[in-house]
Amino acid sequence: MATTCFTRPAFLSRVVPVIVLHDPAHAVPLAHALLEGGIDVMEITLRSDAALASIEAVARAVPQMHLGAGTVTRVAEVQQVINAGAKFALSPGCTDALVDEVKKALLPFIPGVMTPGEVMLRREQGFTLMKLFPAAQAGGLGMLKALGAPIPDVAFCPTGGVSPENLPSFLKLPNVAMAGGSWLTPADAMASGDWKRVTQLAREATDLAASA
Repeated sequence: MATTCFTRPAFLSRVVPVIVLHDPAHAVPLAHALLEGGIDVMEITLRSDAALASIEAVARAVPQMHLGAGTVTRVAEVQQVINAGAKFALSPGCTDALVDEVKKALLPFIPGVMTPGEVMLRREQGFTLMKLFPAAQAGGLGMLKALGAPIPDVAFCPTGGVSPENLPSFLKLPNVAMAGGSWLTPADAMASGDWKRVTQLAREATDLAASA
């Protein structure tokens, strides 16, 4: 598969864990716990000082994990996450400068959108997979259904307000490729190193996705 910003990352899971790590030592056991639960993708967000070191740790120790950097909002962060070992990036929104940078770097990228105009703009720039964020505030299931009629050639990863309760409903929509959520890595489980709980949550999410 060619590595361009238009290429969807090659992970199989339809559930993308959105992860905030405060201790890089947790990154590798977390990656193994998710893999054991059937999830082969991680979105480690740049929301903490430990993010880049956590990406580096997973990239070195768990090469089978499809490793993404989330909350990439500045041009300078593109090269930073590439240097750390991320194989793709996601953003809660998008700017033309960010698009130019990921294209230059040939980094697969999932831009964040919230309105039909943003979807059309990013499609013109070559993107056909986008992150609807924040999904709940953007209209959730209703918005995705509405977007599917006039813009059927774009797929989405709704994130923000996705839960085990509504995950199957999102994944049943024809224009939803995957969904992102933070419930897979609860803060208390992360702090205590309860990797068995993470694996169980990952298995439950994988089963829900399979039934959608």
